Amino acid sequence: MIDHVLGRPSVKFRKIQVLAVVSFWSFYLFRGHKHGPPYLRKLSRRLSSILTPWQSVVITLLYLYIARNLGKLVGLECPEPLSNLYTRSYFRATWVTTALDAGFWTAMRIRRKWVRDICSIVFTVYYLIAAEQADEKVRKVRGMLTVEHLRVSWNKGTTPYLNFFTTLMRPRFMRYPPRQIRIPRPGNSDYKDPVKGWLYFDGPLAELKKHTKVVLDIPGGGFVAMDPRTNDDKLFAWAGKTGLPVLSLDYKKAPEFPYPYALNEIFDVYSTIIGSRGRCVGLEGDVTPKVVITADSAGGNLATALMLMIIESGTTETRQFLGEKALPIPDGLVLIYPGLDMNIGNWMSDEQMSLIKDRRMRKTNRTFIRQKSMQYTMAAGTPHHSEDEENVSPPKIGTPPTVTSPETVKPTSITLPSPQFSTAAPTLLSPTIAKKPAAAAPPTPSASHHPEPLKTRLAMSSMISYFNDRILSPEMMRAMIILYIGPHNRPDFSQDYLLSPILAPDYLLERFPKTYFLTGERDPLVDDTVIFAGRLRRAKAAKHTRDQASDVRLQKEFDDRDVVEVALIPGISHGFLQFAGIFPEGWKYIHRCARWIEHIFATAEERDLAAGSLTPGAGYLSSSSTRPHHHRRKTAESSGDEDMGLEMTMVSSKGKLKEKKKKEDERRRKEQLLKEQLKERAGGGREGGWTQGGRRGSRGWDKEEEERERRRLQRKKSMVSLASEDDLLGRRMLGLAGPLTGTGGEDDDGL
Repeated sequence: MIDHVLGRPSVKFRKIQVLAVVSFWSFYLFRGHKHGPPYLRKLSRRLSSILTPWQSVVITLLYLYIARNLGKLVGLECPEPLSNLYTRSYFRATWVTTALDAGFWTAMRIRRKWVRDICSIVFTVYYLIAAEQADEKVRKVRGMLTVEHLRVSWNKGTTPYLNFFTTLMRPRFMRYPPRQIRIPRPGNSDYKDPVKGWLYFDGPLAELKKHTKVVLDIPGGGFVAMDPRTNDDKLFAWAGKTGLPVLSLDYKKAPEFPYPYALNEIFDVYSTIIGSRGRCVGLEGDVTPKVVITADSAGGNLATALMLMIIESGTTETRQFLGEKALPIPDGLVLIYPGLDMNIGNWMSDEQMSLIKDRRMRKTNRTFIRQKSMQYTMAAGTPHHSEDEENVSPPKIGTPPTVTSPETVKPTSITLPSPQFSTAAPTLLSPTIAKKPAAAAPPTPSASHHPEPLKTRLAMSSMISYFNDRILSPEMMRAMIILYIGPHNRPDFSQDYLLSPILAPDYLLERFPKTYFLTGERDPLVDDTVIFAGRLRRAKAAKHTRDQASDVRLQKEFDDRDVVEVALIPGISHGFLQFAGIFPEGWKYIHRCARWIEHIFATAEERDLAAGSLTPGAGYLSSSSTRPHHHRRKTAESSGDEDMGLEMTMVSSKGKLKEKKKKEDERRRKEQLLKEQLKERAGGGREGGWTQGGRRGSRGWDKEEEERERRRLQRKKSMVSLASEDDLLGRRMLGLAGPLTGTGGEDDDGL
């Protein structure tokens, strides 16, 4: 109170005040009378005969505790705002992370590193007990954040003592430690310094060469902190569960390297991987590797911008004017609570809300929409809404527009080109909706005085709805955006889609691979996920409609699950994969991402094998989701002697040995069947005088004919590895291609 009375509520003045009070009373206890001032000495002598010193200390601390919690005892305490926001396990995890932040921020000014590391753990233990002091400490630090505070908070997982505890709590996924590598820049890059990264692979380098798939991970950290080793939990799990090499990049951080330096680094790494065919990470380099990109938080922004740059590299304008070579699009994208919009706005536009309320995503966004409607419902006690506030359904696609006279409808909004996403007022971004003329409207009933909730069309963004988030606050988002932009950039937040990928145009979004999203429903960035997923779905649906209009043979129905999948986890917020040790449910979501990665690679491999088996008669092959698909291997030349048969696609790596054994048994059975058929035909020729096209006549089946038939059937043996109608298709295709390749003889009509 003294500092506020004097008008000096600064940190330095408060420190001086505390030191002055402590010094005064310490001097009085040392020099003053042991029973206090004269008017209290009599009372002190009487109490000293009743209470012991131990009882006096306990009573003093007890009543001090009562005084500090008087509001809770008499019912004056306000409810905890986050008590019903998170699940119990996630709230418990945020309690630990808050204590860690408070402890590390308290010790960050200690110069000696070993003393600072020990004090950080000691202070953390104190703040675990004094949880309210931890919240107060974190709240005050977030009010005046610096880049040092962000790095101390987000890099604390790499400190020796905390790293030791997290390693003990982590399950053992890999036998081999991660390897630090350097990725060289491509020859056409403007930069020459290599990019650092960590390679997670559970195996020796000799085994690494055999792989043709790479997982490229882009870690988050608000563009200013967090190297790959802070994500050891998920990276160890992915590499151990999938058996694939996982390359996590340690890109340069802001503010030393502001936008777009990190984005150019990531693009150069992808170009080098494709250009070197994976040799830069230890692969053999015989074929171009398949790549799946994973990212979280700020890394999701970089990964999505990287995908846009890759797609743009394949456009005609880029190749013509910049001379860049088109890069293959990655096979899939896994985004974990990504930050895709740099516009920290308050209100959402009507178009953004229409993407969230899309009927095809009602099942996924059901609880999310219900929370939105609860947040924007006023308290009871207001009259009924008027007829003018009735919801107007948007016009259906293909319906001709209603023609109205200029006198009837006045322009009330401005039509902007797509994409219509910004922080401007909703009226500037919403489509113009013509209202009914006043004469045609029914009479408005009188306002009722019965209390009803006031329904409003205003929708607040999740960044503002969850501004009290314990992991990601608006102050932290503001600080990381300012640091990422840098002092010399002044970007256009309404058009720069490499900075805010949510603004990307539809012609780029329609070329995106299948994208998976994983985020919490209470995440301040959840709007970015839902809106961007809706834009991807809309762009892909429009492209599918155009393709069907141009090709009448294309009858495949559009399936949202082939484009994007969104997983909204109820009751949790941001960063839940970074502290799986104190949030055990995080392991479940880490394993889910690993299954997504495996599914993307399996789908890509099946798609490539299907593309490699395309022949003039491939359209007659009956497809079934319950039957394994077979594909022909690619050969150097088209000849019957070099034909390698048909191969089954292996989706599961665990069943490879079983499938291989089954295939070998099938081959032996087919070979035995062919031998029996050969013997039967040989015997039938001797007994019944079977002739070959009338050329042998009465000579029957001689040794020369038998050997010729044996060689012909041996050449066709590889075409009998399919059953029923697939086998028939193989024979039909051999009959069509036989005269061209020389595999069919003039005596094939005998069968």
